[in-house]
Amino acid sequence: MPTSSPSVARILAGAIDLAIKAGTVGLLAYAVLNPDLPQFTGKAFIGRAVAYPIALLVLPILWWLFGRRRIAFPVAADILFGLPFLIDVLGNALNLYDTIWWWDDANHLLNWALQTSAVVLLLRNGGWGYWTRVALAFGWAATTAVLWEFAEYVTFVPGSPEAATAYADTLLDLALGMAGGGIAALVLSRAPRAIRDQRVRDVGPAFRR
Repeated sequence: MPTSSPSVARILAGAIDLAIKAGTVGLLAYAVLNPDLPQFTGKAFIGRAVAYPIALLVLPILWWLFGRRRIAFPVAADILFGLPFLIDVLGNALNLYDTIWWWDDANHLLNWALQTSAVVLLLRNGGWGYWTRVALAFGWAATTAVLWEFAEYVTFVPGSPEAATAYADTLLDLALGMAGGGIAALVLSRAPRAIRDQRVRDVGPAFRR
């Protein structure tokens, strides 16, 4: 029998989503309040403390403004989109970037795979074909990978010890980010389209505006 009450799975997913956001903001606050700790020194945490919370609110705000009458809140996509921010600040808090040589490389591969997966899940609500979804999702991965490297260079590479190897590191980071995003786009775009809510007749136009 149909019911309007949220399922246990959605309640649990919502709790995980909120925990990711709260954990990210809490760790950012800890970093800002303890700037002299070695794992936070020279890591542009003031900028992260501004940008990350805004980024975590983008999908909920866009859904509220444009999608709430057509689809249920895309909690799985929101979790996948938010996880890379938590992974990044947690890795810094535990000093993993400076103690595990492959941590940064693994983050570029995994985090872009996670966020591109979120984009693919959102695109499933539209009317696009497989290769269009792949192209749009990979375009997201490539664009955000480049923008991240620009931001990283401007905020803490000049004058730091990393400046000597910045060129090679940037190329590797871009390659890993696009590889992770490309794999996610190719694999998840094969998944069946989302089951439409009874309120929905055609959600495609909501994502073409």
